Amino acid sequence: MSVAIRESPSQGQLAKGDFRTVQHNRTWAQFKYLQQGFENARGVRLFYYKGTIEILMPGTPHELFKSVIGFLIEMFLFHHEIEFKPTGSATQEIEGIVSAEADESYEIQGFKLSIEVDFTNSSRSKLERYAVLAVDEVWVWEDGVLEVYWLQADGYVKAERSQIPALATIDLALLSECILIGEISRIQAGKRLLRDS
Repeated sequence: MSVAIRESPSQGQLAKGDFRTVQHNRTWAQFKYLQQGFENARGVRLFYYKGTIEILMPGTPHELFKSVIGFLIEMFLFHHEIEFKPTGSATQEIEGIVSAEADESYEIQGFKLSIEVDFTNSSRSKLERYAVLAVDEVWVWEDGVLEVYWLQADGYVKAERSQIPALATIDLALLSECILIGEISRIQAGKRLLRDS
């Protein structure tokens, strides 16, 4: 399934209700000024890396999928009695270099996990940002498939399973199916995940 992206008059991209705009050749000071302007704006996410500012206003499908993924992870960890710290979309940044807000994020047994729902084909730039932030693992949901990227010395490498020990037993194909089921019923999605993993 491919997602149609079209330019709007304001240079934004619309994909499944998401609005995304990118501004190049910007300074950290300009980013921080813009960030202040969006301080009380609900649902607006801002990113900065290598002089590029990205503004994302997620649509309903985006929020639904990120919520379902977070729900399934938390249910799995709770079921297996594994402690974790949900950090949501808290800003992760290194001053003057990078700033990112994941759709969902967690600290699990000393590992950092960030989750991204990608309707705008910007996964590559997201991975670059998270590498600088030293996020151990990034999960990307795109076109009905969940992909896992594990941080190595030279960047992220796609993995067949999570490299975080607490999540390593989850089959990604099963989890992808459960995420799609969760679009209709979280109860059925959770039952399926726990029954088959």
